[in-house]
Amino acid sequence: MIGLRSKRIITDSIIYIVLLVMIFLWLFPLVWMILRAFDTAPGTMSSSIFPQGYTGDNFKALFPGGVSNYDSYPYLQWFFNTLLVAVISCTICTLFILMVSYALSRLRFKARKKLMNIALILGLFPGFLSMFALYYIFSLLELTDNLIGLALAYSLASGTGYYIVKGFFDTVPVAIDEAARIDGASRNRIFWQMIIPLSKPIIIYTILTTFIGPWCDYIMASVFIKDSNKMTIAVGIRSWINSLETQQKYFTRFCAGGVVISIPIVALYMVMQKFYVAGITGGAAKG
Repeated sequence: MIGLRSKRIITDSIIYIVLLVMIFLWLFPLVWMILRAFDTAPGTMSSSIFPQGYTGDNFKALFPGGVSNYDSYPYLQWFFNTLLVAVISCTICTLFILMVSYALSRLRFKARKKLMNIALILGLFPGFLSMFALYYIFSLLELTDNLIGLALAYSLASGTGYYIVKGFFDTVPVAIDEAARIDGASRNRIFWQMIIPLSKPIIIYTILTTFIGPWCDYIMASVFIKDSNKMTIAVGIRSWINSLETQQKYFTRFCAGGVVISIPIVALYMVMQKFYVAGITGGAAKG
């Protein structure tokens, strides 16, 4: 018979093998894209998995002066368009989520539970299901092909993402609110001057999650934005590989653009990782 120690070794070995396979499957496409970003061959067709030669020209082509046809593919303009949309949307979404979550955590009113359940269910549906209805409404308001309109479209249903933030506010002692109310503080003052300073981890978590959505989104942006100079990066670099002809010219530049756009997100997560973990674990502690 196999002893307990042997069983544990076999079980651990199987787990580690499975994890290594999963890590390989997850990392290989990323490593391959980074390597192709430095490839001297511009197209998708290659005689080998890894590049035969390396160059930095694909990254230089993303910036003014790097190539002669830069004006047709203004990557830097797309970058700042994406940054503008992400910052506006992130600001609005963060404020909405924090205020809705605090209200649901502290206030008791009729139909509160029903509203929470409805919002939770609606939040389970992907946002692009409402995309065409939003496009029709925004077109009537002349907010299509507009970066501010796109940011508002990302922000409209943000309040439905209250659940984790509400869980964090539930862990903040209600005694703080009650003591402040006795001293004459309003709900508004309690929220901004007392609860918000105590909620740094969940605020960081909310900022990160609401920033990364618009930063990486393609579907909503591709419907709302048609002007080449107003495109976000996801839509812009996708135009480089819309056809087989453009794929053979710009695929490695597309990979380079994908690497550059990922750098800010990676940097944010590395700098704010401890706050992100504290926020999500604090919000999951009590619902």
